[in-house]
Amino acid sequence: MGKILIVDDDVSIAQLISDALEDEGFDTVIKNDSKSAYEYVMENAYSISLITLDIMMPEISGMDLCRFIRDRVECPIIFVSAKGKTVDTVLGLETGADDYISKPFVVEEFVARVKAHLRREQRNTAQVQEGTIKVGDIEIRTGSFEVYKGGKMVPFSTREFQLLQYLMENAGRVLTREQIFSHVWDTEFGDIGTVAVNIKSIRDKIDKENEYIKTVWGVGYKFVKVNK
Repeated sequence: MGKILIVDDDVSIAQLISDALEDEGFDTVIKNDSKSAYEYVMENAYSISLITLDIMMPEISGMDLCRFIRDRVECPIIFVSAKGKTVDTVLGLETGADDYISKPFVVEEFVARVKAHLRREQRNTAQVQEGTIKVGDIEIRTGSFEVYKGGKMVPFSTREFQLLQYLMENAGRVLTREQIFSHVWDTEFGDIGTVAVNIKSIRDKIDKENEYIKTVWGVGYKFVKVNK
């Protein structure tokens, strides 16, 4: 297990998060400004297990920092912010974050969500096997987390890949938003709206014609078995 990077310009909040996580046996690193956090990620990307990130940071906002580092780290990123409106949550998730926790938060719930993300990442690492799933002209390779459309590789985030894999494994079945959230995010906490945000991102990348991923209104989504 690598380090948990805590980025927050509020020293007391950062220390609270650090103490709570270290009480559970985690190793943490605190950075109180975006510049030093960015430099730390650039030098230690592969040793970071999870990042908690405040949005309202001076000079470089948390959202901008998330955009800068998302292509360098595959670990979960959790926004922790006093900006709790739905639009802020959606924007945060669209920048590449995996979860969004509003301040003030219950420490026990915060720790539970961190554990859930880490548990899922460990399980995915342990269970990943080389293999392919192909529906129509979309193919995914589970060992390398690669997605191909018409034989051309399309860049996907880890979360987008996991969501697409779950849909393709259940092609032809209607999956509720709750089922998808529980399986892919492996937690009962969080904003279920993140499912729709990631579905939109996947559609933009490989299904702009809405040929494969169908919305079942009031229920969830279905990946259609298309023959090509």
